[in-house]
Amino acid sequence: MTSIFDSGVYLNYWKGLPHLPVPPLRETCERYLSALEPIVKEDELKQTTWLMEEFLKEGGDGEKLQKSLERKACTTDNWVSLTDHGLQTQYLDCREPLVVFSNFGFALPQMDFRDKLGQIRCAAKLITAVLDFKTMIDNETLPVEYMRGEPLCMMQYCQALSSCCIPGLKTDSLVFHGKSSNAPKHITVAHNSQFFTVEVYNSDGTPITVDQLCVQLERICNSPLETNMELVGILTTLRRDSWAKWYDRLVQDPSNRESVSAIERSICMLCLDGAMPQVYGKSGRCAVLQMLHGGGSQWNSANRWFDKSLQVKEETPMMYQKKPQMMPSPVELLPMPQKLHFSITPDIKNVIEEAKQSMDKIAEDLDLRVLVFSHFGKNFIKAHKLSPDAFVQMAIQLAYYRIYQQCCASYEAASMRLFRKGRLGVIISTSSASAAFVKSFDDPKKQLLVMFSYFILEIRGQIIYGHILALKNQAIEDDIPMPGIFTDPSLDKAFNFRLSTSQVRTGTGCLCFAGPDQPEVYDFCYSFTDDDITFVGSAWKSCKENNVIQLIQTLEDALLDMRMLLENETSSA
Repeated sequence: MTSIFDSGVYLNYWKGLPHLPVPPLRETCERYLSALEPIVKEDELKQTTWLMEEFLKEGGDGEKLQKSLERKACTTDNWVSLTDHGLQTQYLDCREPLVVFSNFGFALPQMDFRDKLGQIRCAAKLITAVLDFKTMIDNETLPVEYMRGEPLCMMQYCQALSSCCIPGLKTDSLVFHGKSSNAPKHITVAHNSQFFTVEVYNSDGTPITVDQLCVQLERICNSPLETNMELVGILTTLRRDSWAKWYDRLVQDPSNRESVSAIERSICMLCLDGAMPQVYGKSGRCAVLQMLHGGGSQWNSANRWFDKSLQVKEETPMMYQKKPQMMPSPVELLPMPQKLHFSITPDIKNVIEEAKQSMDKIAEDLDLRVLVFSHFGKNFIKAHKLSPDAFVQMAIQLAYYRIYQQCCASYEAASMRLFRKGRLGVIISTSSASAAFVKSFDDPKKQLLVMFSYFILEIRGQIIYGHILALKNQAIEDDIPMPGIFTDPSLDKAFNFRLSTSQVRTGTGCLCFAGPDQPEVYDFCYSFTDDDITFVGSAWKSCKENNVIQLIQTLEDALLDMRMLLENETSSA
């Protein structure tokens, strides 16, 4: 696959990005033990500590594997990049459905439109913005992003469009069509669970305008419903092994294969959704659920192709009733949108019914809540010379401890884009320091501020997950007996996360969200403004130990109590 870094403007910039360094082995091992201490029993920690001492002996397995890993780091762009081993094991090998378990997204601020024409024009503006973005990628004029003055790796942008995840029995695969010799010039539009292709470039190669796209979208909205229509899109909500089996069966038919290929190759998918039911509550929560899973088979979950890397979704306002009036067509004659047809055999029809039932169970089982914490934001935290992100990480752990009276394995997704091919890293945010803080918080005799400051120093260096797994994988590559530290039961406990968290920086008022990827996991996405913090928390209702409503409420109390701690320390200073 060709990337935007293989030639041209970006090449010199990309060469200037540093390679991700391999952390010192002993430092990683010490931090690993610190992360284990709050979550395993004393005898288990003692056994793991002994295994670690064996692993770290001079000339032992640890030293050999570290040297192998350092050699690899010298010959590869990124030894821990999620584009190879991590992406394979964490995403492509996962057999759970993509919907909720893997997919994530952003809900834009509510748009001001009250009828179908408003929805269409808003959708057209979003798609033309995507095309402008594509032009910048193709022409290598996309501005390089920076974080604290340092340039970030831009590689992933060339893989966001014209890409798709293809289901496999044991593992999925990612395909990228954007840089192919016959690069796609169309988008896919989903409406009423039917799929259409729309050419989005004029004959001279220029992108079509907002007005032109509005005409095309109106044509789709005015098209009649297919009789005896089957909800083919719902198949993409199946478990990946099941979908792989029926995917192969589906594309055996030539017309089906052509339709599926058109969807997979398209630049992106636009989903023109029907209105969601009021039972989903407030608009923020409703918008997130609409984006995340579509509400179930009776609403918009079949108006999707969850394998697509980029889906843009627009919802019809509840008050819309009138049939939209056609806008005058722009000067250039536009080709009609092409409806994609599927030939559905009786066995696939049965699977569609099964997929509808399983999707409805997912939608019913997911409990998702939005908290806009308006008491303070990042300005207050920074005024006390603390990291806003570490402050929130500590608050989440404190809330969890107050409910369960125990610590748990917790991680935060962290950007690795300061390095070549950097995507996401895993910061293990549980440590002996964080445990000491949460266990002592309600004891007024403890010097909490000292503990809190220590925790913040600890969390900055806790990117140990990738290093540990890379060393384990290196043992497999080097074909040596697996060291005991990697077969130790404590390893599974260390990485069996119950709190999955991520901060998403956004200046547009977006709601960022993801779903829990395991039955017992709480997922938290959060973002800051100067004066507030927004949280989207989710968990599975079927896990009886989980209660996301209680955790959100306890989190709000924890943030307020931590503010009081800081204010008391300031006033007594």
